[in-house]
Amino acid sequence: MLARKVTLATCALNQWALDFEGNLQRILKSIEIAKSKGARYRLGPELEICGYGCADHYLESDTVLHSFQMLAELLTSPTTEDIICDVGMPVMHKSSLYNCRVIFLNKKILLIRPKMIMANGGNYREIRWFLPWNKPRKIEEHYLPEIIQSVTGQETVPFGDAVLATKETCLGSEICEELWTANSPHIAMSIDGVEIFTNSSASHHVLRKSYLRADLIKTATSKNGGIYLFANQKGCDGDRLYYDGCAMIAVNGHIVAQGSQFSLDDVEVLTTTQDLEDVRAYRSDKTSGKITANEVYPRVRVNFTLSLADDVYMPSVQPIQIRFHTPEEEISLGPACWLWDYLRRSSQAGFFLPLSGGIDSSATACLVYSMCRQVCFAVSNGNEQVLADARRMVSDHGYVPKDPRDFCRRVFTTCYMASENSSQDTCRRAKELAEQIGSHHINLNIDSAVKALITIFNLVTGKSPQFTVHGGCTRENLALQNLQARIRMVLAYLFAQLSLWTSGKPGGLLVLGSANVDESLRGYMTKYDCSSADINPIGGISKADLRNFIQYCIENFQLTALRSIMSAPPTAELEPLAEGQIAQTDEADMGMTYAELSVFGKLRKIAKCGPYSMFCKLIHMWKAICTPRQVAEKVKHFFRTYSMNRHKMTTLTPAYHAEDYNPDDNRFDLRPFLYNTSWSWQFKCINNQVTRLESTRGHIADGASNEIK
Repeated sequence: MLARKVTLATCALNQWALDFEGNLQRILKSIEIAKSKGARYRLGPELEICGYGCADHYLESDTVLHSFQMLAELLTSPTTEDIICDVGMPVMHKSSLYNCRVIFLNKKILLIRPKMIMANGGNYREIRWFLPWNKPRKIEEHYLPEIIQSVTGQETVPFGDAVLATKETCLGSEICEELWTANSPHIAMSIDGVEIFTNSSASHHVLRKSYLRADLIKTATSKNGGIYLFANQKGCDGDRLYYDGCAMIAVNGHIVAQGSQFSLDDVEVLTTTQDLEDVRAYRSDKTSGKITANEVYPRVRVNFTLSLADDVYMPSVQPIQIRFHTPEEEISLGPACWLWDYLRRSSQAGFFLPLSGGIDSSATACLVYSMCRQVCFAVSNGNEQVLADARRMVSDHGYVPKDPRDFCRRVFTTCYMASENSSQDTCRRAKELAEQIGSHHINLNIDSAVKALITIFNLVTGKSPQFTVHGGCTRENLALQNLQARIRMVLAYLFAQLSLWTSGKPGGLLVLGSANVDESLRGYMTKYDCSSADINPIGGISKADLRNFIQYCIENFQLTALRSIMSAPPTAELEPLAEGQIAQTDEADMGMTYAELSVFGKLRKIAKCGPYSMFCKLIHMWKAICTPRQVAEKVKHFFRTYSMNRHKMTTLTPAYHAEDYNPDDNRFDLRPFLYNTSWSWQFKCINNQVTRLESTRGHIADGASNEIK
């Protein structure tokens, strides 16, 4: 009887950059689980041995050395026997570093397959560290280091773009970015008879992205059939990105298995058992590609079968309904998991948040509460690692987190920092929200600290600045606002470091920032104020999405205190109140709405528009609500204020990346921070176009008037 039924495994692993021993144990655990489910092949995520986010550590020979040391451990482990293991690591070949898959079986390396298409845009800089393999369908001899030779007995192994031929089928590899390119390798491989495709990825989470990834995976096998395994990194990996897991398996254009997209489980393994004859039947009438095929892949022959001995039961393709989270669910889960990873790996005891009673800081508080819910859920499902981390965090080895509010009280401190410019409404809202999520809440007043610093300034200069409403100039007004904001940052760090000390508890707290992506883009913040923090879970999320998330929390977390927060106008509360009421609002200060900011941000970054191109697009988009001259003024105001405040982007708190118009200067959005803020030629082009449009419209209006006469 023909061998037809194959069982394959893919996985999502929470690897950590340079955590070689921890990464090794998670890889071994995934292989153990795969074997327990009957799998004969196991695929892992990209660069899983060293962790994907090593960045310039890839340039250090230590990273390659330690990766080979871990590979030697894998090769000699009994866990890896009788299963083809496909792991990711950097490999030096002919004095060049490559991002590779190392595929081995029973202490023998079968193939080292280097990445051919580098991820080199947005958050990625792979070309800085790795050379792409530019020899399609070519292999060379790779001389193994002595540490591996002593284990495998091999002096050289194949290195390059080849496929594996087992006794009954053929398997080919893609690596992350190669799936996203126009001419993906799986196209030529399928024409050459490859039936199983694998993709090892480090694909990060962005709001509303998951459907695109799933569609690419389905499409990879819809044209010419096949089995497609997708593995992914999960967790924060020590940086701004969150890799969201969601391993998938597709067969003949259908998703047949899907892992969780957001999870606190460090190791998640997905398996499938498929009938190879289903692939062959699907391909039987697709001959057009085969007739013109002229690309033949080198085949590495493997004396091994992926199929099982007993083929009596033949599975058929069973598509599943793909689970896509709503954007509100993504916000609730992604940053919460990222916060947990950062907290447990930094060995801190919790978080500290200046809670103002506004939407941004309240959304940040809700994310910590969501994290606490995820921790309790994971513990209830038997996650021993999460339980151990939680116990270490709260310094109680017998503690079991069951109630999110109780756990929140132990790991989360919120603080309302009042001034004479604060309203009773925001104070009340902050207190009510803290009570509902269970955080340890502090109320304090910063007026004495502000007055002390003004006194020092007066002693040195003989002058005391005043707010505009009290007769001061704009410079005085702005300086007084910035002073309050910076004092709040200083107090946040003081309390984060010492608040646990005052109650006799060990450890410190990580300070959370709460500036959204739109405020960062506009620079509507004080440099080194309480937007400066250790990490910021909402720094890549728009105001509009945060409002939707707040509504989600009202409905799903029963946080009724958020209703009044939703209805209140956003305000910094840094200027004097008018008869006890807020006189300052964010949108009035910025000179633009948050909705407009999102549009500006997307056109600037995603559509890659300068001032003139943005104007040309917006006169069409906003033609029903704005004249060309009004559009021109809005665009010029945005670019003036954006360029004036661009220097603030260089000091942005590391934030969870969730939007593709993120202005993060440190990694994602590489722009100057010293601009000619007059934009003289660009604005002149806009003004000329406005004049021309107004003139044209005037002629049209005159013509219409003459016709009426």
